[in-house]
Amino acid sequence: MWQRLSFRTQLFLPLGANFLAALILGGVLLRIFAAGQLADENEPARRSTRTIATALNNTLRASDDPRKTLDAFVQSLTTSSDIQFRSAEGPPAEPPKDGLQKLQGVPQWFVNLLMVPDMDAATPVLIDGRRVGDIVFLPDLSADLFEKWIGFLALTGLVAVLTVLTGIIAYVFAGSALRPLQHLGQGLTRMRRGDYAKPIPVGGPPEIRQSCAEANALAATLAQLSQDNRDLMHRLVSLQDDERRDLARELHDELGPLLFSIRAGTIALVDASPQVGNLGKSAQDVLQSVEALQQTNRRILDRLRPLYIQELGLSTSVQTLLQNFRKQAPHIVLTETIDPGLNVIAGPLAQTVYRVIQEALTNVLRHAKAGNAHVQATVTGEALIIEISDDGDGFPEGNVFGRGLTGMHERVRALSGSLSLLRVDGRTYVRCRLPTEPARQAPVQPIG
Repeated sequence: MWQRLSFRTQLFLPLGANFLAALILGGVLLRIFAAGQLADENEPARRSTRTIATALNNTLRASDDPRKTLDAFVQSLTTSSDIQFRSAEGPPAEPPKDGLQKLQGVPQWFVNLLMVPDMDAATPVLIDGRRVGDIVFLPDLSADLFEKWIGFLALTGLVAVLTVLTGIIAYVFAGSALRPLQHLGQGLTRMRRGDYAKPIPVGGPPEIRQSCAEANALAATLAQLSQDNRDLMHRLVSLQDDERRDLARELHDELGPLLFSIRAGTIALVDASPQVGNLGKSAQDVLQSVEALQQTNRRILDRLRPLYIQELGLSTSVQTLLQNFRKQAPHIVLTETIDPGLNVIAGPLAQTVYRVIQEALTNVLRHAKAGNAHVQATVTGEALIIEISDDGDGFPEGNVFGRGLTGMHERVRALSGSLSLLRVDGRTYVRCRLPTEPARQAPVQPIG
């Protein structure tokens, strides 16, 4: 639970706990020492009360009219005095104040907290050996309690001010410490996404500055490794294209003439053999097999080496690819949105665009069981966007990229692009984004 709290919360909770602990400790100490302090402060007055009672008793014993002397003494006491006479025959004297229940400015809970001790002290008054009343000490603790209340408020205010100042300082410190950490976290997030260009601001305490500097060094290393990886993948793709071109040349220059000569010889054999009999039937079968081999050879050549890109441009080559798809899959309604600006694309980028559309349509034909498909290829700003969608069954769960799309993904990464496979609202989308600037500057590799 504690680990889920933010840094500022973890910082301020102890400060708040310290403030409450200080208040509780102050209340406990006040409860412990205030009662004794009040008793000590009023002890001289209690002794004075006993002294006055002793003197009054001595005076009454020596007086000819003790009752008159006692009345004169009682009349000399004011109602505001802490010393009062309580007659044993009449009702008890009222205290000079309303007790501790109506102290001005002092809340009752504070009075209850102090546990004010019983300060009343009574000394008997005797006339002729008979108790006629008591000299009582009824102290007015209002001033003392108000003084302690003011002291408690001052102490509480001081603690609150110190806590607030400490909290402000901690908040500012936390902000200055968290800001570099936030920059570090944002930088690490960019690094995780493959963005190594923007450096992390170096700031904060020395430990955080060192971490930011190390993260920037790591980003530089990862950027170099990523560039080396792209260069390596680009070379691998180029080698694959070279291998495809060499294989296509072999198939075209070696196997093509052989198939043509076999077909020509078979046609001559068919023309020379009788129309009936086993020889004529076998010759017809051989001719059909040779023609099937020639068609298969042409399809393989089209997949290995799209000749139209160099001769007609990318846009026209893609249109030809779509026409061939319609012939192979007349049951699928195929629509397209092809940007004529694709014809300015050349080199490895053009071949990658062609291969991505070709591989996606092949998957639609073989696996999707779709009723309609749509191909979109547009150039927007410095990016080339390709999207192939269909309403088929989609891809199996956990099998995002098959072998063909994995190869396309490597091609796209080699050109600093992105390839994704999505399933949205019953349609499957193959989306590819490629930067166009490298492609515009890429040299055109001749095919031959």
